[in-house]
Amino acid sequence: MSAPAFNAPLAASEVQLRAPSAGEIRVKVAGCGVNFADTLLVAGKYQERLEPPITPGLEISGVIEAVGDGAMIDGRPASPGMRVAAMCQRGMAEYAIADSRAAAPAPEALDLIDAAAAPVAYGTGLVALRDRARLAPGERLLVTGAAGGVGLTAVELGKLLGAEVIAAARGAEKCAIAAAKGADHVIDTDKDDLRTVLKGLGGIDVAYETVGGDVWDATFRAARPGARLLPIGFAGGGVPQIPANVLLVKNITIIGFYWGGWMALDPSVFGDALKQIFAWIVDGRLKPEVTRMPLAQAEQALNAVRERRAVGKLVLTP
Repeated sequence: MSAPAFNAPLAASEVQLRAPSAGEIRVKVAGCGVNFADTLLVAGKYQERLEPPITPGLEISGVIEAVGDGAMIDGRPASPGMRVAAMCQRGMAEYAIADSRAAAPAPEALDLIDAAAAPVAYGTGLVALRDRARLAPGERLLVTGAAGGVGLTAVELGKLLGAEVIAAARGAEKCAIAAAKGADHVIDTDKDDLRTVLKGLGGIDVAYETVGGDVWDATFRAARPGARLLPIGFAGGGVPQIPANVLLVKNITIIGFYWGGWMALDPSVFGDALKQIFAWIVDGRLKPEVTRMPLAQAEQALNAVRERRAVGKLVLTP
C-alpha cells in the first residue's frame, strides 16, 4: 500500500520484488504494526523522510524468504524459513526488506501477529524505561496517551519493572483499558485537570510522555525534584519548549530517546530487547492488545491512529 504524494490516501500497487542486498533479509509479511510515525511518513514530516511514492510500515513479522550475503540474526546466519520480527521501511506490503541487524527470531510459541506488535511499542518502552530512565521499583511513573499502542505497552512494562503507574488517557473507556493492564491510578484527561491530579498524588519520578502540548506542560510541572522525563512523541501536535531554569532548580533530567537512532548507535540492543519481550509474552507476563485489520484497510488504520481512536495496537495482515 502506497501514497503517490504527500498526504495522499494509500492505494494498492504492484512493484517488482528485489533481491536483498548484503546484510538484508526479505520477509513474507504476516503482520505489519501501525504507528503514529506512519502518519508522519505519509505527510513528509517524519525524522527519516521518504520521497513519494511512500509505503509506510516500520515494523513487521513473518517468515524469511530470501537472504543477502552475510545476513546474521541472533549471532547465526539468517536463512529462509526463519520466523522473525523486524524494523524496516515500507512494511505495509506482502513482502518487505529489512536489515538483519534490526531483526530478531520469533519463537514458535509466539503468534506472529503479536510479534508484529512488539518492535516499536514494546521495544521503545523497555529500552526507554529500563535503560535510559533507569526506572526503579517503587518509583512513580506517569504514562500519557496510555491506551494507545505505545502508551499501553509502557503501562504493562512499568508494572513489570515494579513501578507505581499513573495512566492518563482520554475518556472512560480508554482509562478502563489502562486500568485493566495494571495501572495503579488512571486520569481521564477529558474531564480531569492533569496537573492538579498529579500534584494531589504527590508528583512523579518518571514520565513516558507521548502527547506533547498542554499534556507535556502539566507533566513537567508535576515532576518531583530529580525526576526523569521522556518526551516519546507528540501525538497531540505540540512540540514542547522546555524552560531550562526549571530543570536547574528542580534537578530534572529530560531524556531524548528515538528507537531507530538508538539502534544505529548500538545495533545489538534490538535483538536483546526483543528476546526479553518475546520471552515475557510467551510466559504471559506481557499480553499485547492487538486489533487485526486487512492490509486493504491501511488508510482506515492510519486515520484511526491520526485521530487517536485506536486502542492498543493495530496490525495489518496481508
